[in-house]
Amino acid sequence: MTTLNKVEQESAALRDLYRDIAGDSAAAEAEALGLTADEARYAASQWSIIWRRFRRNRAAFVGGIVVLIYYLAAAFAGFVAPYGLQTRFTNQVYLPPQTVFLFDDGQFHPYVYEVTTEFDANLQRIYTPTENKLYLQFFAKGEPYKLFGFIESDIHLFQVEGGLISILGTDRQGRDMFSRIVLGSQVSLTLGLIGVILSLLLGTVLGVASGYFGGLIDEIIQRLIEIVRAFPTIPLWMALSAAIPASWSQEQTYFAITIILSLIGWTWLARQLRGLVLAERESDYVTAARLAGASHSRIIFKHLIPATLGQIIVVATLSLPAMIIAETALSFIGLGLRPPITSWGVLLQEAQNFQSLALYPWVLYPAVVIVVVILAFSYLGDGLRDAADPFTI
Repeated sequence: MTTLNKVEQESAALRDLYRDIAGDSAAAEAEALGLTADEARYAASQWSIIWRRFRRNRAAFVGGIVVLIYYLAAAFAGFVAPYGLQTRFTNQVYLPPQTVFLFDDGQFHPYVYEVTTEFDANLQRIYTPTENKLYLQFFAKGEPYKLFGFIESDIHLFQVEGGLISILGTDRQGRDMFSRIVLGSQVSLTLGLIGVILSLLLGTVLGVASGYFGGLIDEIIQRLIEIVRAFPTIPLWMALSAAIPASWSQEQTYFAITIILSLIGWTWLARQLRGLVLAERESDYVTAARLAGASHSRIIFKHLIPATLGQIIVVATLSLPAMIIAETALSFIGLGLRPPITSWGVLLQEAQNFQSLALYPWVLYPAVVIVVVILAFSYLGDGLRDAADPFTI
């Protein structure tokens, strides 16, 4: 009798936990269906429960916000960056990061101090702040750019009139590091996104087909996966990237790097989806679809792929930082993207002089930006994985 009471208490506790998970996310759906509040908790959809679980994970939620900020900054990079990629301030080479003062005379009026450039006996530049304040002007006109590649504009988020504002310093040619990091994110983040989309298409189709059909098709796909995974990743990247002709244009090089990363990155997803589909193909709903006369393509695209969509989303989230690191590593060693294309890897490649790092450490800020986005993607991927797992609370 004692054991029975204990089981009933644990069951009641589990029911309360599942009610908390469902939360109020199904309120609108309950109202539409005419359900009571208690019935709505049990009638919550799978996506509602996943969203509820995800919101409870603060680290994953913050990681998602950071990733969203990165992609918004990349989408509106021309607006966020105060200067262009090739804008040079020859009198402010290796200018240290400027401090932005937010308040002036007790009022919110951001400004920086203007600096003067002098040379010492060793011809080293010495920057001395003056008492002249350069006030930030928001939504000010500056250099023209194309938003999303076709909308012409010259409005920037912030500017200063009659001087330079460089919150992350300048590089060896006097170019603003903040502007180059923001504009370089367009290449690094979109290359990873496009690469993941292509690898998802390959991994999803081949992985589901391998698990669903089995037999000879499964053997061929699995042997292909083993061949690709047998090669060491870094040497394989180096060999394929070195085959790109130096005479190719920027667009051709960008597209080639994306294809290379996609052709290598699909095997992990294919292996995972094969295991899931091996179990799902024996399910009652797949058997019912077969008996109803559904074709193989309908079963795969209508039933099996939606059933594994949660795993696909999780793998995509975890694959994006791997793609970003791959592009950064290839560009850093000179086998990926090359100037005049600007990406985070190219910026790190330009800053690899140890003497420059010792004297001007701010040129290593692209590495800090990469570390932050990789950590954000990792927390986001872990949160999505836990939220999509039906066996977790």
